[in-house]
Amino acid sequence: MERWTRIGTWSGVVVMLVASLAGGVLALSPSGSATAARVVGARPVPECTNAELTASYRGGDAATSHVYGRIVLRNTSDRTCWVQGYGGLSYVGGGNGTQIGAAADRTPSNRPRVTLQPGERVRSAVVETSYAPYPKKKCKPRPVDGFRVYLPDETRSQFVKHPTTGCANPKVHLLAHKAYR
Repeated sequence: MERWTRIGTWSGVVVMLVASLAGGVLALSPSGSATAARVVGARPVPECTNAELTASYRGGDAATSHVYGRIVLRNTSDRTCWVQGYGGLSYVGGGNGTQIGAAADRTPSNRPRVTLQPGERVRSAVVETSYAPYPKKKCKPRPVDGFRVYLPDETRSQFVKHPTTGCANPKVHLLAHKAYR
C-alpha cells in the first residue's frame, strides 16, 4: 500500500506562488513535498530584428550568366540574438524602392538556428542570373538600384546598394538564395 504525504493547502500555495514569481519550475518529490527550482541569470535569447542586424552584400565568383555572392547580416547591437531560416530578397529600382521582377527563389538548404554575439555575422548564399540571355521583349530590362532584404520573420526591409540590371517581367526569375547560416 502506497503512502502519500499531503502538503498543507497554504504551504503548497506559498511554494507554488514563490516558484511562479521567481520564474522557476515547481517540482514534486516522491515524498510529496514541493520544491522550487530556478535558473539564475538565464534568459531566453531573442530572435534578431532590424534593430540588431545590418545587411550588406558581398560579391563573389562569376560564371557564364551567373554571379555568386552573399547577403551578410551583422549583429551591430550590444546584445545576443538568433537568426533562423530564409529572409526575403528582391531587386529594387526606380530610385524609390519599386520591386523589379520576381522575388528571389529559395534554394533548398539546411535552416539552422544561428546565435549571433555582438559583431558576429550570418550569410545567405545568393545566385544572380544575368538578364542578357533572355529576349528583351520577354525580360523587359530595367536598371536595379540594389536589393530589398528582409530578415526572417521581419515585415520591414533594409536596402542594400547593388547597381545591376534586372528583368521587370515577374515571370523571369533572376535571383535565388539559401537560408542564413
